[in-house]
Amino acid sequence: MSETARRGTEGTTDIQAVTRASQILALFRPGRPHLTVASAALELGLNRTTTHRYFATLVSAGMLERGRDGQTYGPGGLLVQLGTFALGRRAVVDLAPAHLAGLARRTGLSAALSLWGSAGPVVARVEEDSTNTVVVSVRVGHQLPVDSAQNQVFLAFMGDRARASRILDEDDDDGGDLARRVTRVRRTGLATTHLADSDITAAGAPVFDESGLCATIALIGTARTLPVPEAPAAFRALAGTALALGRELGGERHYPDGFGAGPP
Repeated sequence: MSETARRGTEGTTDIQAVTRASQILALFRPGRPHLTVASAALELGLNRTTTHRYFATLVSAGMLERGRDGQTYGPGGLLVQLGTFALGRRAVVDLAPAHLAGLARRTGLSAALSLWGSAGPVVARVEEDSTNTVVVSVRVGHQLPVDSAQNQVFLAFMGDRARASRILDEDDDDGGDLARRVTRVRRTGLATTHLADSDITAAGAPVFDESGLCATIALIGTARTLPVPEAPAAFRALAGTALALGRELGGERHYPDGFGAGPP
């Protein structure tokens, strides 16, 4: 094998190793902070020996650490440090709670902030209307589905247009309906969704900072409390909150013309 071919093979192997390591790290989430080698191997479709080798390497790099029982693994110090640093740079996480609380209070609904994770939007903060005895909400750390209102907003405005197109090509199983909804979101700035099985509804709006899209805000209710797409007062409150937060972050110029003026 020539030197050039050997370097090319090594480069491909290195890229595959990084990809596999990222897939392992993506298995950890708030509802599952620890994993065994066996469960990770089963989920990723790898044999246990290969998976154990990856786990051992990630432990050596500080990305994972072994649990007290000696059988499970969890996020390591370096991963926690990087996560803390990333969150610390996201001013939206610090500024959003007051805006979300005000939105929940004005609408009587739950308000949620989502950030883009490794494979889609992840709920980072939720504020509920404390005056209601029954609330519809979503848990922090939950990764939202591809047809969620928040994901529609991300696909409409995320900076990586090639990635957004790939997601639509891979996951739009409804005859192009998702692509049409994303196009509409790009024009209006607002997205809606209705889960018919549970009757849960949601409306989403973008939050821009000076560089572009940094988060989404959503209202969550039911077909009765948030009757999408016929809830103009709620849409105006959502759009006003997103725009106010965006102004604090220096991103008001990124909003579509007439943002919040009409139904999504």
